[in-house]
Amino acid sequence: MSTPSRIGPNSIIQTVGSLETKYGKKPTEELLKKMGQGYLINNLPSEMVEESKFHSLVIALQKEIGEKVTAEILRESGERTAKYLLKVRIPGPFQAIVKLLPAGLAFKVFLFAISKNAWTFAGSGEFTYGSKPSPNINVKVTFPSQPVVGNFYLGTFSALLKELVNPNTSVKADIRKDKGAILCRYACNI
Repeated sequence: MSTPSRIGPNSIIQTVGSLETKYGKKPTEELLKKMGQGYLINNLPSEMVEESKFHSLVIALQKEIGEKVTAEILRESGERTAKYLLKVRIPGPFQAIVKLLPAGLAFKVFLFAISKNAWTFAGSGEFTYGSKPSPNINVKVTFPSQPVVGNFYLGTFSALLKELVNPNTSVKADIRKDKGAILCRYACNI
């Protein structure tokens, strides 16, 4: 039996933080309890977590507050995760160099660097990127979840690309279920 895939704790930390921003601390705690996620109250992870924990949170959120609000929460969670990565995980000298490059080259260099640690957010899924016919990022979620989870990646990639590649970057998402997986395709206008 293989060990479960793990992902970064920010998937959960920032999602709970986004809920607290929207609803307040006490209502968020009540919501977490109601959804069967009460174990997260005053117990947010500080190290890598089994991807099942994040996906079960996503599924519970969609069931309880609906797809539209869950999408908003997850997108903000992704943006918050990007801020954390820029502050703590992506070295300053690397950020400075990438920002000096032309947008197309910056996209390739940055995504190449991300691909080396893609397991930290893709878990058991897959991460790919390309520049033809135009810049694109793809995440295939193979762990059982809901397509709304793609909004977490949308928020993260949008914020990172705006900060490191081009502040005018826009990202268009195409997120759908396909043969038991969730395909998240992001067309990037850099």
